[in-house]
Amino acid sequence: MLKLFAIGVVIGALLVIGGTYFYFVSGMAPVATADSPLPYEKKIASKSKNAHMRKETLPAPTVPADEVNLVAGANVYKQNCAICHGLPNQPSPAISDGMYPHSPLLFKGKGVTDDPPGETHWVVENGIRLTGMPSFKNALTDTQMWQVTQLLANADKMPDSVKVLLVPDSTSTTPAGMRASVSVLKH
Repeated sequence: MLKLFAIGVVIGALLVIGGTYFYFVSGMAPVATADSPLPYEKKIASKSKNAHMRKETLPAPTVPADEVNLVAGANVYKQNCAICHGLPNQPSPAISDGMYPHSPLLFKGKGVTDDPPGETHWVVENGIRLTGMPSFKNALTDTQMWQVTQLLANADKMPDSVKVLLVPDSTSTTPAGMRASVSVLKH
């Protein structure tokens, strides 16, 4: 009797695994950004990220949240982050609206001001799989990553000298973070 039960458990597990595999390889799973999410998709992704963060020893900031670093962080943010995460008091960028999940607007609501700076730095440095959030560890210096981290951690108490940097460019129609140059493909 126990042997039959064990065989049933194994067959049941194989059916679940096989059915899940078939669901994905047959094209039935949602893959377009406009598709409805899978059941519990956001919850599972969030729990996985949070569990990973709990296992990490998150570093303490290596730069102070002073005006010099916040200004530098604002420049880094505007060049590298604003295209997806937006600027204060501006509508969400089209790129964010076209992503799934949408990029969080880091200057709307509390943003990440309630997250430990080490967590925000980890996200900037490592990115988050399957979200569109890239890793900046090979694009920015550690100081630049900490400067933008300090900016975001203190977004609710930025001095005016920083706020004036985080406005859309009035001299360009190119969104923040985008390069104005266009490449021409040759056949």
